[in-house]
Amino acid sequence: IFRRKDRDGIVLQRIAGISLSDRSTLDATTFDVCRGGISNGSAAIWMRLALEKLDVSKPVQVPPQAHRWLQTMWGVLEEPSQDCDKRIVQGPTVEYPILSSKKAPIPKQQLQTTTTTTETVVAPETKAPEKQETVQESSSSSSLSLTVENNAVLKQLQTLGLDHTVYSHVLCTTAEELVQKVPIDAPNQSHTKNLLFKDKKHGVFLVTVHPDTQVNTKVLGKDLLKLPGKVNLRLADETTLSGLLKVQRGCVGPLAILHDDQNQVTVVLDEALMKQEKIHSHPLTNDASVVLTPDTLMEYLTKTSDHAPTICNFGETPTQQEAPKQPQKKKKQQQQAPKQQQQQQSKQQQQQQNKKAVKKGETLLALQWKKEENFPMWYSDVIVLSEMISYYDISGCYILRPWSYKIWERIQEWFNEKIDALGVENAYFPLFVSKDRLEKEKDHVEGFAPEVAWVTKSGDGDLAKPIAVRPTSETIMYPAYSDWIQSHRDLPLKLNQWSNVVRWEFKYPTPFLRSREFLWQEGHTAHATYDEANDMVMDALNLYKGVYEELLAVPVIPGYKTEKEKFAGGHKTTTVEAYIPIAGRAIQGATSHHLGQNFGKMFDIQFQDESGKKETAWQTSWGLTTRTIGVMIMVHGDDSGLVLPPRVSPLQVVIVAIVSKKLTKEQAEPYCVGIVQDLKQHGIRVKYDDRTMYNPGWKYNHWEQKGVPLRIEVGPRDMEQDQARVVVRLTGEKLDLPRVGLGEALVQKLQEIQGAMLEKARAVRDQHLVQVTEWKKFVPELEKHNLVLTPWCGGEYDEWEDWVKETSRKEALQEGEEEDQRTATSVAAKTLCIPFDQPELPEGTKCIASGLPAKCWVLWGRSY
Repeated sequence: IFRRKDRDGIVLQRIAGISLSDRSTLDATTFDVCRGGISNGSAAIWMRLALEKLDVSKPVQVPPQAHRWLQTMWGVLEEPSQDCDKRIVQGPTVEYPILSSKKAPIPKQQLQTTTTTTETVVAPETKAPEKQETVQESSSSSSLSLTVENNAVLKQLQTLGLDHTVYSHVLCTTAEELVQKVPIDAPNQSHTKNLLFKDKKHGVFLVTVHPDTQVNTKVLGKDLLKLPGKVNLRLADETTLSGLLKVQRGCVGPLAILHDDQNQVTVVLDEALMKQEKIHSHPLTNDASVVLTPDTLMEYLTKTSDHAPTICNFGETPTQQEAPKQPQKKKKQQQQAPKQQQQQQSKQQQQQQNKKAVKKGETLLALQWKKEENFPMWYSDVIVLSEMISYYDISGCYILRPWSYKIWERIQEWFNEKIDALGVENAYFPLFVSKDRLEKEKDHVEGFAPEVAWVTKSGDGDLAKPIAVRPTSETIMYPAYSDWIQSHRDLPLKLNQWSNVVRWEFKYPTPFLRSREFLWQEGHTAHATYDEANDMVMDALNLYKGVYEELLAVPVIPGYKTEKEKFAGGHKTTTVEAYIPIAGRAIQGATSHHLGQNFGKMFDIQFQDESGKKETAWQTSWGLTTRTIGVMIMVHGDDSGLVLPPRVSPLQVVIVAIVSKKLTKEQAEPYCVGIVQDLKQHGIRVKYDDRTMYNPGWKYNHWEQKGVPLRIEVGPRDMEQDQARVVVRLTGEKLDLPRVGLGEALVQKLQEIQGAMLEKARAVRDQHLVQVTEWKKFVPELEKHNLVLTPWCGGEYDEWEDWVKETSRKEALQEGEEEDQRTATSVAAKTLCIPFDQPELPEGTKCIASGLPAKCWVLWGRSY
């Protein structure tokens, strides 16, 4: 009963006022203060509270209709208050439209009067008194008396000398409820719908529109308000609403701008609304409205706030607000139909609706979110509905379902073949590492310490020494390397393992991108010379570039990490950086590290060279994770689901027969199976979906959501003409191809799709790659979702890297706003890499941060 705290809280305030009034008669108006806008049970309890607080010497009188309703409601309460029952008696009848009808139209004559003082509003048959500064309540009102003294808006209107009319009505918490319960019986007049949006960078916007107008936040921010850079308009919370405008939800309106003392709110008005003759808006309370002309409203806003209102065209909306239409009467023939026949038809319709609902609930075909409107929710939606991920009961851990694991297997197959050609062998090392080993390399353990998960108990007993769950395998593998490597003949040693890793992330987890357990490959090699190790680093990095560009169709930028961003304990780190256009963020794709001799010295990995001299091995490590799958989804997916590159898609082609009366399953099957055999002979991964419980349309949506590159549709006409209808997932293109030679044609088509996906992603990425040589342009370019290439003074000045990170964060945030330290999507810029491909650096170019002579170009961006 009490969960609707916003509305009930308002009612409670009203009742507190009643209890202090010391009146012995509760009229119909007061009664509806308790009843209007909340549930019957809640209203009965509020009324009881009011009666118990009234300190009167005689019973309280209520109208007959109110008396009957209270007796009924208190009768069904679990613990009715007999004391309250005795203290109310039936009083005289009161004309009360709200109780006798669901609608209480505002009389026309009430809407036609304007005055420079707050004018009395009365019911049609009631004689109006002289003008007063108090708003008397009509019989259709549910409000307590509004006065210039107790309402800041009315006082401001009077001070400014603006014409207006005020009327009270039943309490309404939404625009839809207001339109329904308080219809305006006058042409070219309208209530308002009011939305308060907040954007971290651009501030707060109070949007006032026609009740029928739909507000798209993306269109509002980019197209209508033309806000620069990244725009993320979200509905403001209760704290912002009450803090800035001092109103509760449901009471907001343009007149509340009066309370915006610091001029933080920009009012945005609907052009269609401003074409009305009169506008009805709440005066800080949602059981009354003020009637103004658009010109009067504009004058009020300009004289009350320093922010000039903005008028936007939200699209076509009705020029006249109409009362809700009454349901149309049934046709005479339907009324005369036998009762049994009508019941049967109704039952059949209900069964059809239930059937549809069940089917939709079972298949969950439709994504609930649009990629451009709410990217995080779209991502969560698509990975679940496409059967890539299932959530687990431990935060940050996820179940990889077969559809995603098969993609990982495609990557494994390709990668294993490539590293085998480089002389790298697969092995497996234990999951656990002792504390002594993990802490042997100081810089290394400091880099991972916050993320290490420890095992401290075995059954009911404590372990003698805690052991760590593998965060990475250097300290697990290298003691073995020390035993195995004794001579130059034992080198190079090149091992790779496919395993899981646990890093207890502090930041908010995201499936595939940032999880507490993930799958990866990690290669570890030892060499006799620096150059041999360096060649291995670059070979591994080129393979990672191949995974992204050749398999996943995602373009990457290879380069070196800065000293501050390199692998903990390593000599240098190389990386491939990908870009997520919809988020405007970079993401580290994979890294390959030259470890130098640091770990070799720590773990005594020494060998005797050809001259008999003892030398320390040069080492590398390099890793690629299931993050690759998440990057692929984010770059290529659309509002229909996944869009998979053919080379990693578990299925490249799915065949659906259009089974009907003209084509049975038995007739279609030989034809479809023949196509399957042809495609398999050409090395195509293909499936014939012969399930009979789903219709063709369901199958189309299902496989489209799972991102299968090609769909073949087989109908009776296709069989007659010995052809197949081929539908391309990437573009929606439809091709009618002959069955003879179909396998060869689809091999070519799949290659075209793979190339088109890479080029499309590369073109989008390149549009967001810019060069900046002065700081004032740096953050604005970040706000445009760009990666920024700037002159840099070099890794030895890592304090300037921190300066850029902190300064860009401060400039991106509103004054006084703080960023959640656990967020994985910081607004701060960080160095992504020093690209291998360096633009020309003119002599005398200065570092963008320090002003020192620049030594190279460095790539910055917001990153996951």
